[in-house]
Amino acid sequence: MKIRFLFLLPLLVSLVPAAPSLAAGDRFALVIGNAKYPDADAPLKEPINDAHDVADELKRDGFSVEIGENLTGDGMRRAFDKLYGKIKPGSVALVFFSGFGIQSARQSYMLPVDAQIWTESDVRRDGVSLETVLGELNTRGAGVKIALIDASRRNPFERRFRSFSAGLTPIIAPNGTLVMYSAALASVVSDAGGEHSLFVQELLKEIRVPDLMAEETLNRTKMGVTRASRGEQVPWISSSLAEDFSFIPGAAGSRPTTAPPPPPPVASNQPPAPPAPPSPPPAAKPADTVAAPAPPPVPAPSPKPQVEAALPPAPPPVKPADPAPAPNADSGPNAAVLAEDPTIKGLTAKIAANPDDVNALYRRGQVYASKGAYSLAIKDFDDTLRINSKDVEALNNRCWTRTVVGDLQGALKDCNEALRLRPNFVDALDSRGLVNLKSGAVKNAIADFDAALRINPRLTSSLFGRGIAKQRNGSAQEGALDIANAKAMDPNIVQEFASYGVR
Repeated sequence: MKIRFLFLLPLLVSLVPAAPSLAAGDRFALVIGNAKYPDADAPLKEPINDAHDVADELKRDGFSVEIGENLTGDGMRRAFDKLYGKIKPGSVALVFFSGFGIQSARQSYMLPVDAQIWTESDVRRDGVSLETVLGELNTRGAGVKIALIDASRRNPFERRFRSFSAGLTPIIAPNGTLVMYSAALASVVSDAGGEHSLFVQELLKEIRVPDLMAEETLNRTKMGVTRASRGEQVPWISSSLAEDFSFIPGAAGSRPTTAPPPPPPVASNQPPAPPAPPSPPPAAKPADTVAAPAPPPVPAPSPKPQVEAALPPAPPPVKPADPAPAPNADSGPNAAVLAEDPTIKGLTAKIAANPDDVNALYRRGQVYASKGAYSLAIKDFDDTLRINSKDVEALNNRCWTRTVVGDLQGALKDCNEALRLRPNFVDALDSRGLVNLKSGAVKNAIADFDAALRINPRLTSSLFGRGIAKQRNGSAQEGALDIANAKAMDPNIVQEFASYGVR
């Protein structure tokens, strides 16, 4: 049900000063590229090259730059502390991060390479909160705070405690902040495996254009990524800048704090919509839209408030109670209601444009499963495996979904194949334990749950499932202990298993 990887030895920390302090403008940047996560199947190919290219460009633009590669948790904290120590009132502070990121409790976290994440609380323990960083920069007096986050990647940690990839979440940041994510809220993109990410390619192209304000630079970057990906990747922007700022010093119209705030964005200034937008814009003014290039802006009554983008879909909610009168065949949510869900609607548009979009099919299957639309989820996993029969994650997801609906023979076949392709795949061991538990093969269930718990002793679903299996096998006291420990770790585990038909 959730991806697991054995944790390897911590990686060496590299934190290298890239340029001396430059007095002009007091511009400071911290650039981090994290690529070698031991829990991932292979190192990411893009972050290190991207970090170096971004650092080089920022140096040309007058920033004093520190660059960090494959930073551990301690390394990231030291790097941010060093950045905080440089900030003076009115400084410009920029953070670029490329690596893995996860949202938790409505905050986005940048992950160090030695993060040990098995539950959602581990994210808050090991990750670095973007909101906390921006808040600290603001407290130190930074007048302009910019965060460029290329971390909306499918990662090896999240499915250990979620049934879907939640992407990153809207940022609540102080005034004077400009934030850009490489992909839409609640969405993830796969590492392309090239030397550079599409996001950074477009970003560097636009930063080098003279006479652009930063907001326009990022809007042009967003449009470039959207066009180049044919709507597959739509970056997200949030701005509360109350003064003009340009990446290139001395650009026309670049004025420090004396400039009046730009007017609120209006609909006519929106950038062109991507070919397949995830959701229709709401009535409120979208936050990731900024004014198009224009003469000096008209003063507004008050500084522009912190706003959030409206283009991307919201994070997938918990399964709602569906009042629709015509449910699916599997008694899940009504198909018409599901079709209007923003996340599903956006993924469906992608699939309509490219029926072999394996990432969109897999992602939609996850969302369907999280909402209880199991027959629709299975169909998407079927199509995913039609394209790539060796996709172990899709096999495991279909195994779990088939188990929930009672197709135990099909589920067992899927889990066995996933384990054949990836021996000791803890998610598949956990799922196969559930298959065996529901089919009455309690000894086999105990063996699978035991194997999963040897890899991850904190895997609540395996602990609870083993407790149930032990009780059914006659070991009432041992089973009760496992169940009690699982409930202490996750009070919702009983309800979760009840939804699987196990009580």
